[in-house]
Amino acid sequence: MNVNELDIAYDYLKNVTKEQASFQHIWAYVVEKSGMSIEESESRVSKFFTNFMLDGRFVTIGENIWDLRERQTFDKVHIDMKDVYNDVDTFDEDSEEEEEEYESIFAEKEESDEEGEEERDEDEEDSEESDSEFEDELDFNI
Repeated sequence: MNVNELDIAYDYLKNVTKEQASFQHIWAYVVEKSGMSIEESESRVSKFFTNFMLDGRFVTIGENIWDLRERQTFDKVHIDMKDVYNDVDTFDEDSEEEEEEYESIFAEKEESDEEGEEERDEDEEDSEESDSEFEDELDFNI
C-alpha cells in the first residue's frame, strides 16, 4: 500500500470536493491521480479501503459517505457504546434460540442415523453369512 494513496484521498476531500464524498468517488480520484490500470485498481481497492478506514483522518458519515474527521463534530461521529451493547444482548438472545433449534434438529438427525446404522449392521451380518457359505464351497488347494 502506497501511503501516498491515502494522502491523495485526503487531498481530494480537503481541496478538491471540500465536502464529504462516497468511497467510490474517492477511490476513482485516487486511481486517476495514481495512474493505476483497471487491473491494479481492482487488486488494490480492498487493501486501500482497509487502510482508509483505519486512518484517523477519515470518518464515515453513514451509507459509505466519508469526510475528514477535522470537519465533523464529535456528536456526528460518536458511537454510543450503550447502543452497541444493546445490540449484542439482542443478538445473544437470538443466538440462544437458534442454538436450541439447531440442537433439536441435530438430535433428530442422530436418531435417524442410529436407526440407519442398525439396518446396515443387520445387512452386513447377512452379507458375512453368505460370504462364509461361499468360501466353504470353494476349494483352496494350492
